[in-house]
Amino acid sequence: MTDGKRRKGLMAASAVLGGVLVLSACGGGDDEPGASSSGKAESQAQADEAAAQKASEADIKIAPKDGSSNASINNAAKVTVSKGTLTEVKMTTADGTAVEGQISADKKSWKPAKQLERATTYKIAATASDKDNRIAHENASFTTVSPANSFIGNFTPEDGSTVGVGMPVSINFDKAITNKADVQKHITVSSSSGQEVVGHWFNANRLDFRPENYWQGGSTVTLKLALDGVEGADGVTGVQQKTVTFKVGRNQVSTVDAKTKTMTVTQNGKTIKTIPISAGSPENKTYEGQMVISEKFKETRMNGASVGFTDDDGKGEYDIKDVPHAMRLSTSGTFIHGNYWGAKSIFGSVNTSHGCVGLSDTKGANDPSTPGAWFYNHSMVGDVVVVKNTGDKTIQPDNGLNGWNMSWSQWKAGSAV
Repeated sequence: MTDGKRRKGLMAASAVLGGVLVLSACGGGDDEPGASSSGKAESQAQADEAAAQKASEADIKIAPKDGSSNASINNAAKVTVSKGTLTEVKMTTADGTAVEGQISADKKSWKPAKQLERATTYKIAATASDKDNRIAHENASFTTVSPANSFIGNFTPEDGSTVGVGMPVSINFDKAITNKADVQKHITVSSSSGQEVVGHWFNANRLDFRPENYWQGGSTVTLKLALDGVEGADGVTGVQQKTVTFKVGRNQVSTVDAKTKTMTVTQNGKTIKTIPISAGSPENKTYEGQMVISEKFKETRMNGASVGFTDDDGKGEYDIKDVPHAMRLSTSGTFIHGNYWGAKSIFGSVNTSHGCVGLSDTKGANDPSTPGAWFYNHSMVGDVVVVKNTGDKTIQPDNGLNGWNMSWSQWKAGSAV
């Protein structure tokens, strides 16, 4: 073989060997034992990972939606799950303070144990598993309604209290209400006596409820506030969802007659006591009308300056720091109270006060035998005191809890529904 032929033969052999090498490098997967084992292991691992990463069927829903603002403080926060069960729910404030809550018995829902705070950001982290124990997670953050964008109603009487037959349900809102009808529709007041109860708006902030006549003694009155989410004014919604009940005690009505200087106390229509009194002087007459006791103080301070009675130096015409057995009849300062500084002879004979109704009493409010102490101990918030023959005007219905001085037709005319 010539050199040229030899070179051509070597080149051909190299080409063949090169082709074998190329084929070995690029094609030998399925039939080569080592490559087959490695490939199968990798394939199985990928399959296992895919199975593990397959989305859990458990579908968690958190309310309110993530990023919500002005959320309700009552029923907004809730976690539910379908196609699975809840395993853990954590709710915290923005600073990490835990909020107590409970997963339901069927593990399908969760809610906070208590009412939330206003103007607070909360975070919820929920975990659930499906029937194949695959885990699902969901997170959300929301902020509750701010005081500036919400309203509440401060009500009287208190839940569980026992009051006199004249006690109206009085609600004072902390924001002016322009959508009065919507708000009133979400407030109900009912009595076990079956009496019709109607609301009356005195202004944009005050709504009172009463029946045509005094509550029936021994009845139970229920107030339901369903104001959560109710728009009271533009951009201002309610946050209260509450039920309040109170009892009505015996029917006690006391009639003060400034002409005879006596007060007749009746219970259930029967006179139980007649007490000598001293009402407002001719210069400072006592309001006439039906008044309701709204507060009781065993002792309190009375300063004339607080109700407009001042001397030339601007000081109160009187300043008594320990007035005994005082019971408020009006917002403007009318009381029926004990009097230890006046002569005993004035009671039943002359009207001397600055507009209050005075009863004989002793300093210290510790003598139960005095007329002032007797009346105080036999009276409760909500009892009615009727004042007549003073020569003064009838007290305004909104000066205290004194809506009884309006006729039933006038009262109903102030309803928004």
